[in-house]
Amino acid sequence: ENPEELLQLHEDEEIIEVIDLSDTEHTADDLADELEDVDVADAEHMNDDGGWETEDEMESEQDESELTFSKHTGSVFCVALDPVSNTLAVTGGEDDRAYVWTVCDGDVLFECTGHKDSVTCAAFSCDSSLVASGDMSGLIKVWRVESKEEIWSFEVGDLEWLEWHPCAPVLLAGTADGNMWMWKIPSGECKTFQGPNCQATSGKILPDGKRAVVGYEDGSLRLWDLKQGNTIYVIKGHEGHRGALTSMACSKDGSLVLSGSVDGHAKLISTSTGKVVFSFNNDIGEAKDLGSEEECHSVESVGFCNVLPLIAVGYLDGTLAIFDVNTQSLRHRCKHEVGIVHLQWEESSAVVSTGNLAGVVTLWDARSGVMMSEYRGHSAEILDFVLNREASAVVTAGGDHKAKVFCLQRPDR
Repeated sequence: ENPEELLQLHEDEEIIEVIDLSDTEHTADDLADELEDVDVADAEHMNDDGGWETEDEMESEQDESELTFSKHTGSVFCVALDPVSNTLAVTGGEDDRAYVWTVCDGDVLFECTGHKDSVTCAAFSCDSSLVASGDMSGLIKVWRVESKEEIWSFEVGDLEWLEWHPCAPVLLAGTADGNMWMWKIPSGECKTFQGPNCQATSGKILPDGKRAVVGYEDGSLRLWDLKQGNTIYVIKGHEGHRGALTSMACSKDGSLVLSGSVDGHAKLISTSTGKVVFSFNNDIGEAKDLGSEEECHSVESVGFCNVLPLIAVGYLDGTLAIFDVNTQSLRHRCKHEVGIVHLQWEESSAVVSTGNLAGVVTLWDARSGVMMSEYRGHSAEILDFVLNREASAVVTAGGDHKAKVFCLQRPDR
């Protein structure tokens, strides 16, 4: 046959194959009988493509958590524990919901209703009697835990962060318009602190309760007097960061503040002088220039060790850097395969925990730089986590719509 004519035939006509089901050898009953002989116990190990899972794929489904909280229907963005008993957790999520629930069994105590955008901030007051929830649109609500009732609400601009005063029913918030707000709860008496015309991206109240340090999108920092309402120090320009602030921590005595930025630097600042004591970066000891790699070297989380003069800096490239405050030197560089989202030191030891984009919590001994243990269970990234006071448990918030409780088992406890 002429190949051109055959090609034209295929283009012009539909070719339909008709199968006569009456001629098939196996009836439905025969097929059912055959399936009874098939061992389907291993079907759970098949992947979505119908093939068998590899060992790595099966390991990713490993769940070492003691409890999973599954009420959220979107990513869980934030989690906090009540500071008095550590028995209650509050989580906020992409589903515009926040829940207060018991850590031991996951039972919901009450839901923080009425939000109209993703709940990105949630926290208990210093005496655990109140809980605040804030969504991205700027709607902030406060609830009395004992009565499970809403007692106060307020709407600001787009919300960046929310924090309770360490020893009074006073709530602070930072917003996208550069303002910091402070309210007495439940009276609602309000004071505003106007920063530069850019986002107030990060904030921390100092332990004395009289001052707060706020970082902004333009890389500047301001130390505020909360009573007088004025700035004590402004750190900007060459002394400040070259990009938006991402995180802040304060030493136990309040004498030092540690700031992290998308510029890849962590700055140690004296709260008494307002001067930058030292600027740490991930390339100390390697003589590299950040250059165009700034984005992947972004600092995501920082923290002070309470028992040794050490600080921890977590980077988006997966590096956990341990620095010595006294010598301003790099002690250890602990590598993760993926970016670090959050870190937290234990209250009374030199152990620091990290949560990363692979959904894993990792414990590190900061004295030796050795990884102590890993805890898996999330099928997506960890977006936030909090350790309890005894560091015997960690509560995580994940992009897989779940919050989980992991028991941290160690020989020395």
